[in-house]
Amino acid sequence: RTVHVRTRHNMSAFTMASVGITAPRSVSRVSARKSPARAAFSAKASSVAMGGVSLASFAAPARTQAKHQARSLRTVVFAAAAAKPDRSGADAKDAGKGQKVMVIGGDGYCGWATALHLSNRGYEVAIVDNMCRRSWDDQLGFNSLTPIKSIHERVRKWEEVSGNKIELFVGDVCDYEFLSAAFQAFEPTSAVHFGEQRSAPYSMMDRTKAVFTQTNNVMGSINLMYAIKEYAPECHLIKLGTMGEYGTPNIDIEEGYITIEHNGRSDTLPYPKQGNSFYHLSKCHDSANMLMCTKTWKLKTTDLNQGVVYGVATEETMMDPALINRLDYDAVFGTALNRFCIQAAVGHPMTVYGKGGQTRGFLDIRDTVRCIQIACDNPAEPGEMRVYNQFTEQFSVNELAALITEAGKKIGLDPKVINVPNPRVELEEHYYNAKNSKLQDLGLEPHLMSDALLDSLLNIVVTYKDNVDQRLILPGVNWTESASVGKQVAKTSGK
Repeated sequence: RTVHVRTRHNMSAFTMASVGITAPRSVSRVSARKSPARAAFSAKASSVAMGGVSLASFAAPARTQAKHQARSLRTVVFAAAAAKPDRSGADAKDAGKGQKVMVIGGDGYCGWATALHLSNRGYEVAIVDNMCRRSWDDQLGFNSLTPIKSIHERVRKWEEVSGNKIELFVGDVCDYEFLSAAFQAFEPTSAVHFGEQRSAPYSMMDRTKAVFTQTNNVMGSINLMYAIKEYAPECHLIKLGTMGEYGTPNIDIEEGYITIEHNGRSDTLPYPKQGNSFYHLSKCHDSANMLMCTKTWKLKTTDLNQGVVYGVATEETMMDPALINRLDYDAVFGTALNRFCIQAAVGHPMTVYGKGGQTRGFLDIRDTVRCIQIACDNPAEPGEMRVYNQFTEQFSVNELAALITEAGKKIGLDPKVINVPNPRVELEEHYYNAKNSKLQDLGLEPHLMSDALLDSLLNIVVTYKDNVDQRLILPGVNWTESASVGKQVAKTSGK
């Protein structure tokens, strides 16, 4: 059933209106150190047969190839080192029996795939969403490459296909009256929080969108923690953060916490944060607020610092055309690898920002949903905030372009690369070595990037390539030129 909780449009409505976002009126209310495990397996590593990926088709420095091969080797060795728990029953139809999971932002890219994945495994699932992600497409003239149905059609089709019901609460988590009513109605054992504005470029477009991003994201998370405290104190909060919170420090990135020795004393403290956009900073604020509330109210919380997600297909989203996930290709909401695949499919050169040495953590969307399931099955203790770095591999932008170039040629495409001026203010060549062992220690078996995976993604993209508006591909948001709406209007009108 769909639950519409009608309340007055108080602060949330005023805030949204003041920053130019209008909620639908029908809603009531988005030289690296080696670990001991790596050292122990160094001898074994030398005997591991590595197929590797040839970068000959892309003109990148030789050291980039060496770094890529070293990262691939580390991934294999590290996976072998972990003594993983038995999760052989994780895909059973009753794996989540007794758990009630509220997926906030369940109409979005990661949220929709997660809701279906959990529902298909016996978790009782509710989606909370105000459809604002769709309204941003309308606002900016964007569209998903894949034709997505309305949330109501999606939920109805899922029940028809799977026999499982997903409860739907249409409203805004920034409206506490709505959110508290949803919590009392559903009584979740876990709340998965995807419901935030998740685009760095969107947050840097102008002052209005910067204010909206911070207000929506931070206030929504605070409301969520109050709702748990007041109506579901045993509920486990699983918040999606971002690896971008860490920035690109010249030291290894730990999983959430770092032990520091200073003036003869030591302490374990939250890892320093260096957000590089108003979006990333909103996630930093979320993490600080979560830690305080966890300690003060004895909440059970897990902060998942997610890398860049790629792919579109999961087992559930491919069960019926009406269940297909969204796939963004524009320069505001599209993620790097997805955008490159779409550009290659339509014959547009892949747009590498600056030198292309920017390195980040990546993961397949099939691993995103499994990480969420693992977090649901392994709740934190009261008063504990766990932090996991949720990614499976590291690549530079140049390495991604090389991989897609090679994969594209195998299916008859002729991918090209162009370097465009970097619209962001960031290091384009830097050290990057982030730890990511905790989820694998809990049983994650990652889908590493492969030729077969890229072939599959490219073929899906080719199917829908006629939907691409090539005007949306090139970057249009420049970090240094972000200004008030009035200034932006004056600029575009030539005044």
